[in-house]
Amino acid sequence: MSACRVLVATPDFPPDHGGIQYLAYRLVAHFEAASPRVYALEAGGAAEWDGAHGIDVRRVPVSSDRRVSIARLNAAVIAEAVRSRPDVLLAMHVTLAPAVAAIRRLLGTPTVTYVHADEVVAFPLVARVALRHSTRIIAVSRYTSDLAVGARADDARITVIPPGIDWVEPPVAPRDPRPTIVTVARLEDRYKGHEVILRALPLVRARVPDVQWMVVGDGSLRNELERLTVSHGVNDGVHFCGAVSDQQRDQVLDRAHVFAMPSRVPPGGGGEGFGIVYLEAGIHGLPVVAGGVGGAVDAVVDEVTGLLVDPSDHVQVAGALVRLLEDRSLAARMGAAASERARTFAWPQIAGRVEDLIVELKAAA
Repeated sequence: MSACRVLVATPDFPPDHGGIQYLAYRLVAHFEAASPRVYALEAGGAAEWDGAHGIDVRRVPVSSDRRVSIARLNAAVIAEAVRSRPDVLLAMHVTLAPAVAAIRRLLGTPTVTYVHADEVVAFPLVARVALRHSTRIIAVSRYTSDLAVGARADDARITVIPPGIDWVEPPVAPRDPRPTIVTVARLEDRYKGHEVILRALPLVRARVPDVQWMVVGDGSLRNELERLTVSHGVNDGVHFCGAVSDQQRDQVLDRAHVFAMPSRVPPGGGGEGFGIVYLEAGIHGLPVVAGGVGGAVDAVVDEVTGLLVDPSDHVQVAGALVRLLEDRSLAARMGAAASERARTFAWPQIAGRVEDLIVELKAAA
């Protein structure tokens, strides 16, 4: 059987950084039965990146107006589909709705659209168009599936496939002598819960006086959070690491005792579509404290790989942190369980599930 020719359309792709970029790249890099061609927006350093990674990527020029860039991408994807007649179109974002609708109508090509979370809320009308014209929809979590249903997608066309991780056997490294909490997230989205951890820290310190919090990531909220450490009297135990390399991040995770990111669902909806960072913490044997809402409930098994709490309640957050920091045997059991569960999300398995769906659509067309 000839390889299934897949046209992958995505506004976000490496060398730019982000969840969708990482997901799109890892999928196509692990496809075996499918032959992907990627259409993505131009990015700084793209020529060097594309040449080094051996992926068939066609870049579309960008404009200072994001809407114009997306329109150009849609037009380029439609033109490519008319020219090459792919077996399946895989759209990584609902803003590819014009291409999804046109290719389905004009060519009858099976179409698959990914749903992550925030974009369904941010672009409700576009999301409805994309999902209405998609043969199948991939949601990254049950929470995201519910968002798609709320956007009038037929539940029967939705398949939940989580993102994957780069599974590696973590090195055996000694934990920090000080009880250490770590959070890895860009300091841009308030729903990640950094300020809730800051309010919880005085309560944690009352029970675990030498606790420290390592904050990995940078962004526009950093100055505000640094001021809050002073006002809450915990600035001597909080370390802002900034944007670090993957190796430096892994070193922090290897030495920590608990991973915490009590993400909540923002008032308008969206938020954590899945929370792959919780599984990445599991690679390093860390138990997790997470908000029991949104996509995190698929990423964290409560009382098994971590603790799910009310992400708006700093007292609950503090209680969960103290429990794991004081009970090292419990933390070790949950960390081991988190590591074993993370292994099942390795990219070859996840990409294989997406590829199976794509090949199935080609066979049925």
